[in-house]
Amino acid sequence: MKTNKVKVHFYGAAQTVTGSKYLIELDDCIVMVDCGLFQGEKLLREENWKDLPFDASSIDYILITHGHLDHVGYLPKIVNQGFQGKILGTEPTLAIAKIILEDSAKIQEEEAEKANEEGYSKHHPALPLYTLEDVGNTLSLFQSQPKNNWINLAEQVSVRFRYNGHILGATFVELVINGKYFVFSGDVGREQDVLLDIPEKPEKADYLFLESTYGDRLHSREPVENKLVDLINSTIYNRGNFIIPSFAVERIQTLLIILWRMYKKNKIPNIPIFVDSPMGDRVLDVFLNYDNWHKINVSEFKAMIHHVNFVSSYRETWEVIDNKQPKIIIAGSGMVTGGRVLTYLQQLIDEENTTILLVGFQAEGTRGRALQEGVKELKFFGKYYPVKAKVESISSLSAHADQNELLNWLSNLEKKPERLFLVHGEEGAMKVLKTEIHKRYQYNVYIPKLYESVSLSIDS
Repeated sequence: MKTNKVKVHFYGAAQTVTGSKYLIELDDCIVMVDCGLFQGEKLLREENWKDLPFDASSIDYILITHGHLDHVGYLPKIVNQGFQGKILGTEPTLAIAKIILEDSAKIQEEEAEKANEEGYSKHHPALPLYTLEDVGNTLSLFQSQPKNNWINLAEQVSVRFRYNGHILGATFVELVINGKYFVFSGDVGREQDVLLDIPEKPEKADYLFLESTYGDRLHSREPVENKLVDLINSTIYNRGNFIIPSFAVERIQTLLIILWRMYKKNKIPNIPIFVDSPMGDRVLDVFLNYDNWHKINVSEFKAMIHHVNFVSSYRETWEVIDNKQPKIIIAGSGMVTGGRVLTYLQQLIDEENTTILLVGFQAEGTRGRALQEGVKELKFFGKYYPVKAKVESISSLSAHADQNELLNWLSNLEKKPERLFLVHGEEGAMKVLKTEIHKRYQYNVYIPKLYESVSLSIDS
């Protein structure tokens, strides 16, 4: 090592929940942890169109904690800017990232085409952020890694990926530089999860970068089945549609296994369930291929799949909409930012017998947050649509640890970190979690700003 300092750049998920990007600058190795898209507020989304304020061609490695869009969605952009290093993650993480990036590119190409045809974009012509061809160039840089194995990146720089719940393949990253432990939490999973095992916990961390999505709240302990039974019975009684905007990874699979088990226990009738998410369908295959990463028996998983109707084409989407019988529709995306769910809402959001159930975190500036906050009209496809549907939420299905689970995740540390950075959270949640961490552990907690850089000592 030529210097005794490491510079860390916060290029995303700093005082906001999306766009995770952390760059670690060393003399002989430059590493990025996660490379995600910003979602939500327009000002943040506009950041996706900008080049990284760093020479992308000088980055040696990108380490991926898990495959969600806000952790991998910027990869094709950074490749277009000259990155030609290695993209490392666990096998299921890279399998999911492939699906998510291809779906993201396809949606962007389709939406750009639709905007040009209908003339509702102020850009002429409207362009996709990246294309399927760009994604193909990105996938060629993927290199899968086993969990728990140390990988040497440079002299006195090594990394390993450790199981973290949250979604299939998700990990936290331990990066050791000159004997100092830099721990990046990624997204921490739940202590009790229908699909996944309890997250592992770090034992060593000189510098810890901790997500804080739910840093200011606890998840409801009410059994999710109780609310689902009421909503499904109400849907049947009112002969309506029960629409669940859902993330394709983990959330759709969780919903399906819960609904399947409720049906098997005669808690709900055999109401038709439609899954309109080509990406969600592909992720089911990843669950079958990596059954050692989750706790659902394969035979039960296959039985659940046979119980559901998968929508495979846009024509079938309209057939589902035109079908007047009561039904459950699960469609992407989870924050109502795009995807097939918008087509259903376009036709059904103004009907009083429609119920919309939000089942995950809704970031600021997303349509999901607007619905959660009781907006009377919603804009998409360049128009405003009146919201007459009933809107409900269930936070307990979130794949993110709540405040208490985040605090517990720190409980195995052998000594105090020199510094703990709170990332991947909204400002209010971060401030509350900072207070709670100080109260329980007396750690030195810092909340970095977007695009801030810090220098950290690596003297042993």
